Amino acid sequence: MGYKLEELATALKEASNHRVGMKRAQALYQTAQGSIGVTEGLTGAQHKLNACLDEIAFYQKQIEQTEAAMADILAGIDIAGNLLSIPGIGLVTVAGFLGEIGDPQNYEHWKQIQKLAGLNLSEQSSGQKNGQSKISKRGRAELRNLLYQASLTLVAKNREFKALYHYFLTRRENPLKKKQALIAIAVKLLRVMYGLARKKENYDSDKVLGDYRRAQLQQAA
Repeated sequence: MGYKLEELATALKEASNHRVGMKRAQALYQTAQGSIGVTEGLTGAQHKLNACLDEIAFYQKQIEQTEAAMADILAGIDIAGNLLSIPGIGLVTVAGFLGEIGDPQNYEHWKQIQKLAGLNLSEQSSGQKNGQSKISKRGRAELRNLLYQASLTLVAKNREFKALYHYFLTRRENPLKKKQALIAIAVKLLRVMYGLARKKENYDSDKVLGDYRRAQLQQAA
């Protein structure tokens, strides 16, 4: 086989954003090595696997080049550094956020961006759903998805957002379901990014939660 097991594991991990690791790579490797009974079939499977890995490497290179171009562009935007100071937030999120909303100084309140993203609440009024509130989804889908995907990373890598997510799930009054909690995290991220951009400040873990929210977290612990 043209690729070693370690190379296969690395390629799969990068392509799957670290969701697929050595165990899965080993299973694929062993399958390609021994599951096909005839030599011709095994050779064909090996060629197909090698072609897939070559394709992964190609797209990975494209991603690296795109991110390098993003970094060059963001280097000329002063507030980009403020947004990148948020632990867990990278080039793609910052570039996408600024690309969708434009200059944050054009907004007088973060709720304007919340509405733009379709993350504002709207009350359901049909049938049994009367009185239930859900996000409107009337804004820019790409901005909404960008913030939601970023929230998935934050609850795993950012201490403050992880604690806030856990609080939303476990609080005594009105605990949220996982998706609801992630949407709440996305809105919180929006507020933080807007605040940092407007004030041109870097991320401060002590200011993110605030005294009131910090007290709530301590009571829930």
